Parts: sequence; C-alpha cells; structure tokens
Amino acid sequence: MIILETERLLFRDHEQGDLDAYCEMEADPEVRHYVGGAPRPRDAAENKFRKGLDRPASDRLWMWATVYKPDACYIGRCGVYPHFGPAGGVAGEGTLGFYLARAYWGRGLATEAGRAFVNFGFHELHLSRIVTAVQVGNDASVRVLEKLGFTLVRTEMGAVRSFCHFELLPKPRPSGAV
Repeated sequence: MIILETERLLFRDHEQGDLDAYCEMEADPEVRHYVGGAPRPRDAAENKFRKGLDRPASDRLWMWATVYKPDACYIGRCGVYPHFGPAGGVAGEGTLGFYLARAYWGRGLATEAGRAFVNFGFHELHLSRIVTAVQVGNDASVRVLEKLGFTLVRTEMGAVRSFCHFELLPKPRPSGAV
C-alpha cells in the first residue's frame, strides 16, 4: 500500500525485498550514531525488520518504507507514528521520524519527507500536535526540524545520551476558512 508520495519520494508498506538495504543501514555506524549508538548485527536487524512488518491494517500512524523514486530503491523509513507518554499512548498526537541511508543524506530528502508527514499528520490524520526527539549533537536533524517549524520545548540530559525534545502545533486556519 502506498500511503504518500512527494516529488522524489514514495512511502509504502515495507516489503521483504527491502530487507538487505535495511540491514545495510542498521550496520552503518554513521547512520546508527544518533539512533542507538552502535551498528546492529545482521540477525538483530532482521528481527527488527520483521517486527516492523506487523503493522495494524487500519493504522496509518507508522514508519513507512521510503523509496527514492529516481533510483526506485529503498532508502529508509519515515513517518508519523504514535506518541507515547509515561501513561501510554497520547490521543491525537504523533511522533515524526526520519531514518535514511547515508548515501542519501544532504539532498533535502529528510526535509521533504518531514514536510510530507507533517502535512499528512495535521490534514489527513487530524493530529493536534506532532513531537519528536533528537539526540544532542545531531545538528543535521535539528536543522531539518527548524526548517519544518518545530520548536524546542526541553532538553533531557542523560548519563549516556541526551535528547532535545521538539513539538509542532498545527497552523491556525485563516478567518473564514472551512
């Protein structure tokens, strides 16, 4: 199922044929640096990939396979997925995520994906807020969020990893808009 499409990207369900490209990303120390730290061994990456195939059929809050249309290849996963707080899922809220293969960094693709999913989250899913967290030091992802209009709400300092927490609220509709 195709969920969304932009000029250069296509977002769809993950397929078995995405497994090798996914595992390559999980093994790349640069890709993993700000999302867990260490490269993931092949067997662990395969297990994570297979768990990600179990999307509830009716749920559009998800991390979707991301395909770069000019090359017709899987390059990562992006989307808006459920926001979980200390008490569980937060109704009406989503979390933005983008996770791309290093060969596709620096092309504006994370911004393109993020913009598409922000619009999708607010206009299609009618979310009241979209949040995300970025590990301190991941300046490229912070720049993407700034371009998308996210606001830093707090910084969480940890013993091993620290995170900047961001939020985005829907833009108010102009007077008289339906």
